[in-house]
Parts: sequence; C-alpha cells; structure tokens
Amino acid sequence: MDAYGHVNHANTVTLLEEARIALLFGEAARHGAEGISAGVVVARIVVDYHAPLVADGGAMRVAVSLREMRHASFTLDYEVHNGPSADDPVAVTAETMLVPYDLTSNRPRRMSEAERDFLAAWRIGSGGNGA
Repeated sequence: MDAYGHVNHANTVTLLEEARIALLFGEAARHGAEGISAGVVVARIVVDYHAPLVADGGAMRVAVSLREMRHASFTLDYEVHNGPSADDPVAVTAETMLVPYDLTSNRPRRMSEAERDFLAAWRIGSGGNGA
C-alpha cells in the first residue's frame, strides 16, 4: 500500500503473479498440462492503471484470459477489479508475454499439445474458463 492507501505497483504485479500461478500451476495440473509449471519465464509485462486499487481488506477479482498463443510463447491478459465481482469497476488491465523454458538446458522450448489445449480454453470467447 502506498501513502494514499492504494495498492502500489509492486503489489499489483504480485497480484498478477498470484493469479498466473493459480492458472499455470493449479489449473494446468488438474487438466493434464502440468508440464507448463516445469518452467515459464515472463518476457514482457505491461500494466495500465485506470483507477486506484483500494487496500481496504476486501477481496479483489483478477480475471485472466489468453490473448495470443504461439509455438514458444503466449500472452495473458488480466483485469483487476476493485471488488470480488465481474461487475465491480476495473482498476487495472495488464498483459504478460510468457515463454515456456527448459530449466535444464537454459533455453526456451515449444509448448506441448496438452499445454496448448489447456491454454486455448482460456481464450476469450472460447467457451472455456477465460475471463
């Protein structure tokens, strides 16, 4: 929290990270795509602030969806709401480009078919769980 009672930038990025971990480690493993948790690095992050995130002890909603998927990278979009509902105002939008990474060889790697199938379900308009 900053001096004005708002969630500061570093903590906003941590909120995004926590949502991403829940998706790429928890949900992916439940859907047979646990390989994605073996190594993924953030190649790019963009955060846009539309209103202050208020640190009042209440819940915030972080919606995650897939924007783009390539063979060796994918981009996730985020909406951070000032409250737990999709109807609560969006205070922050963000995107991260992620690269699957082989930690043994220290190189980017291509995604498996299971990983691609899992991520595709999070594309907006896919009928999956995205957004």
